[in-house]
Amino acid sequence: MSHVNKSAVHCINPDCQSPYPQPWGNKFCNGCGAPLQLLYRYIPLQRLGTGGFAQIYTVWDELAQTEKVLKVLVENSPKALELFAQEAEVLKTLRHPGIPRVEADAYFLLNLSHPKQRQMPCLVMEKIHGETLEEIQKNYPQGCPQELVLNWLSQIVDILQDLHQRNIIHRDIKPSNLMLRTPYQGGTKGEQLVLIDFGGAKQFSAASTNSHSTSTRLFSSGYSPPEQIRGRNVEPVADFYALGRTMIELLTGKYPPNLEEPLTGELRWRTIIDINPQFADLLDEMVQDSARSRPANATIIQRRLTQISSLNQRPHLFAKIPETIRQAFASFAPQNPPTITNPKPAFFPQLQQEVSQLVTGTTRNISNTTVFVLKAIAKTALACLDTVWTMILTGFGACFGTFAGFILAYRTSWGDRVAEFVSKQLPEVIPNTQTGLGSEIILFAAAGLGTALGLTLAGGFGQKRRYLVASITGIVGYGLGWLVLQFLTATNGEGLVGLILTAISLLTLSLGFRSHHLVYAAIAAFGSAVVFTGLINLGFPSTLFEFSGQPSWGDLALPLTFFILLGVFVSFWLGVSHYIIVPGLRFLGWR
Repeated sequence: MSHVNKSAVHCINPDCQSPYPQPWGNKFCNGCGAPLQLLYRYIPLQRLGTGGFAQIYTVWDELAQTEKVLKVLVENSPKALELFAQEAEVLKTLRHPGIPRVEADAYFLLNLSHPKQRQMPCLVMEKIHGETLEEIQKNYPQGCPQELVLNWLSQIVDILQDLHQRNIIHRDIKPSNLMLRTPYQGGTKGEQLVLIDFGGAKQFSAASTNSHSTSTRLFSSGYSPPEQIRGRNVEPVADFYALGRTMIELLTGKYPPNLEEPLTGELRWRTIIDINPQFADLLDEMVQDSARSRPANATIIQRRLTQISSLNQRPHLFAKIPETIRQAFASFAPQNPPTITNPKPAFFPQLQQEVSQLVTGTTRNISNTTVFVLKAIAKTALACLDTVWTMILTGFGACFGTFAGFILAYRTSWGDRVAEFVSKQLPEVIPNTQTGLGSEIILFAAAGLGTALGLTLAGGFGQKRRYLVASITGIVGYGLGWLVLQFLTATNGEGLVGLILTAISLLTLSLGFRSHHLVYAAIAAFGSAVVFTGLINLGFPSTLFEFSGQPSWGDLALPLTFFILLGVFVSFWLGVSHYIIVPGLRFLGWR
């Protein structure tokens, strides 16, 4: 106990005005009267810092004659108390060497009377001597060696297997919550990885993982999976997602969000480091957005790690190239050993090393550059094909919808009935309206339905195919656009612009894009409106819907052209948003 300063006792009352130092041997604090010997066993020595809603201290355990860690909850909210008690209950049941040990009576309530009566929850646990992986990573700014990360991953997967078998999810895996226990003299070989901070741990059951109940919205930005961030029910695979992102950060030295592809949000990291492809494949599977696409359990990950370790021990084909170069140069080197009078042979090993490094580095750079260029060309080609395909299908959808709407509106009794109803209701909304305008709303609604179905059928730009929602919104949006057209009766194009802004913004919001919905709606609506404004200035008629009497099939040409062009332009601007605007916003930090 020589390393313990017997004169340095710390009061743990957060309201104490002079908590440190307190004389060794005092039962109570001289400043506030709080107990200094907790459970007649634990003596607070010094404050280590703050973690979440708790203050952390080093304490001396008089019974075990060793240092331990004390967490004191200073937040009095019910949720903080629930999580703190939950951490204590979880840790008391675990006996894995990679988890801080907590004894059965280590959780207790400390009664304080100054400045007011209160109870402070306390938790005593094993003190882990060592550094976190976050601290260790600072020694490897370009990324930690693959062998180290493989070893760490294997250890943490073993810990998670024990947790998950006990129906416990950690929910907060990240570099700062993983510590390497410093080996003690006479201890086990190597460094033991320890998982710490169980404040977010949660019990689960097979029934709960299959249900759709929500979970406590607790997450760490950059590491937690999408379902946890949204507050949905999480499964053990949530820990694999966070673990995969943690390992990728350790390998690359980069914070995971900085590696995200602006377009899709996927991590792009494999080309910046030299890594075993099987290991990279495993990590990529662990960080899939879809929980079902991740490894189902820790046993699967362990099995694959065993295969990867065995592959790493085999000589790689290209690893023989530097050795071949060395042997080639060695054959040209003089056989006589270098002497003071013959120093030139020393030139050959140096030249051999430099050429070998040059060949290896050049080959790698050329390979990376070629792969990057080919991927860029392929992505550009796919983006163009996706946009053109969507433009074609949307144009066809608008064409068929307009044809069907024209037939319903002007060639069936439906048109007369709707025209009669709308003609009676419309004057109450828009004064001085002409009679017989009601049939047009069928034409607009059918065109909106066809456009929506064409966009959804194309399935472009990463959208979710929500046929019903898109169809209803297309009908409603184009119907409201027709109403706006009646309000704006000016002949210089304001009516068409208002129609486009209303119809397209509503339709786009219903297409089920993954993010940036307002951006898609604004770009598609305003972009299409600007294009049509230019066409109107060039002579495109703005009064294309002003039919006289019963329209003929020839009168359908201009409305048909308008709706087809509108569908094509909307598809084009959605492509611009998806492949240019949204990636740019992601790059600037708007995710």
